[in-house]
Amino acid sequence: MPLNIPYQETWLHRVNPGFKLLTFALMFLVVILIHNLNMMIYLTITMLLLLIGSGHPPLRLLLYASPFILVFISTSTGMMFFGKGETTWWKYGIIHITEESFLRGVHLGCRALSMAAIGLLFGLTTRPVRLFYSLMQQWRLPPKYAYSFLAAMNLIPVLIYEFQTLRHALMIRGGGKQTPKWNIYALIKSYAIPLLAQSIRRAQRIAVAMEAKGFQSENKRTYYYHIGYSNRDIWFIAYFIGAVASAYGLGLTVPLVAHAVDVR
Repeated sequence: MPLNIPYQETWLHRVNPGFKLLTFALMFLVVILIHNLNMMIYLTITMLLLLIGSGHPPLRLLLYASPFILVFISTSTGMMFFGKGETTWWKYGIIHITEESFLRGVHLGCRALSMAAIGLLFGLTTRPVRLFYSLMQQWRLPPKYAYSFLAAMNLIPVLIYEFQTLRHALMIRGGGKQTPKWNIYALIKSYAIPLLAQSIRRAQRIAVAMEAKGFQSENKRTYYYHIGYSNRDIWFIAYFIGAVASAYGLGLTVPLVAHAVDVR
């Protein structure tokens, strides 16, 4: 079962995957350390703009981002409705909306949205094969671990295909009618045990094949793909440095909320 999703390849897809992973990890740290609401809003805008330019259609991006939008709404409203503060805007029962809790809610939501945009950007612009080749060539990851991860990822479509085949077989035999939908244990038992047994047999065959190909050897290997650095890596890191600097400058000079310097 092919899981290839068509997209337009952009310069983000050609950035060194290992370098991209390191940059995004640093961006996660930067996002966590920002407590200025204005800076967070500007930084979120720059992350979303980069996500829009990832080469995927807007509707698909909206579909992928829908769980994170739900997280944004839930975290923001939770902090707004039940947070603490001195300047009360509205109070009814246990719901107490204050100016401070409202600003904290917006800040928390923007932080979640920024992290989601960074994660989606990495997932949508990075091919797993290039990532593991980069980790092997630049970060000295042992090939036996890298190829094991690649083999496991390639087995996901096979596992989905087998699940569909098993479901169709159970439907033909009338197994679905005998098992109530609310009986979660029976449903898991019907699907999990056959799939687990087949996965164990397949994993054993792959392990034997990898040992036969010498993947346990520590000798120097040759690679089909050669992943290196290019000018796009410089543009990539320059964009993020510029985004953080712009968010810092605009947050101080053009604040959207004047007194939201520190919303902790």
